[in-house]
Amino acid sequence: VKNASKNNLKNITVTFPLGILTTITGVSGSGKSTLLRDVLTPHLIKIISNIKSSNIGGDLNMFNNIEFVKQSAIGKSSRSNLITYLKGFDEIRKLFAKQKFSKLNNLTAKHFSFNTDGGRCENCKGDGFILIDMQFMSDIKITCEECQGNRYKEIVLNAYYNSKNIAEILSMTIDELYDFFIKTEEKKIIRYLEPLKKVGLGYVKSGQTLSTLSGGELQRLKLASFLNTNLENSILIFDEPTTGLHIHDIKKLLKSFNEILRKNNTIIIIEHNMEVIKSSDWIIELGPEGGENGGELIFEGTPEKMIKKSTNTSNELKNYLK
Repeated sequence: VKNASKNNLKNITVTFPLGILTTITGVSGSGKSTLLRDVLTPHLIKIISNIKSSNIGGDLNMFNNIEFVKQSAIGKSSRSNLITYLKGFDEIRKLFAKQKFSKLNNLTAKHFSFNTDGGRCENCKGDGFILIDMQFMSDIKITCEECQGNRYKEIVLNAYYNSKNIAEILSMTIDELYDFFIKTEEKKIIRYLEPLKKVGLGYVKSGQTLSTLSGGELQRLKLASFLNTNLENSILIFDEPTTGLHIHDIKKLLKSFNEILRKNNTIIIIEHNMEVIKSSDWIIELGPEGGENGGELIFEGTPEKMIKKSTNTSNELKNYLK
């Protein structure tokens, strides 16, 4: 990538090897987001669209898709959650519809949806709360008196699978839900939960709306969706996907990256976490400082070569690669 100076980013030439994990790092304001969001991504999109780009050269025929996963909401509905986003909730609804009580009361899979009329609480429309407009103040959420926050009509809540009703299922974390369905060997549902565990989202409640997730959690949810597909020959770009993650879950995330990379994909991320940086195949550091004193390429290469240099990142990295 050859960059014409943009904002505080100087005129630099940067190498992004394909098929590996590349991490862009550097102090705050050093030009990381500018390089990734304003330079690299737009030119890659031009190439995908068969528009010539003089700023990028190399083995461009090796990829056929680009995904820039932003730290922003990805749900279309205010009721969208982790398992609806991955389409796993469809299988759960079908499972409840097969139960004896459901058949006796003519409850179909549709009745276990909180997005359509039928089985959802009509008072709150399946939200579990009522939103009160306070005009010049922030809106207030009040638990729905009709369903007590359970989102469904009473008859639907009386349908049980293995001693759990649909509201109780939605209140379980992904880890709890995974263990629950492992015991009952519901393989069709397990396949939707495994990717969420792999990217470190096991602690999130299955019914938690996407609008309440952090930017890092939303990016990891998108990564989980990639694990459930046959994505190949693509470039995936993430902006600090480890935000808010415990060290144990960071290791899970790295395993997910490796799973994606094994399918001839390329991953490029902005990251400050040293566990990720030391596990990267290629590191690009911008700096040496932020603002007007940043925007320069001060290192690119492997972690092993980086610790032989003296930069802000390399000095810290030496403590992790001994």
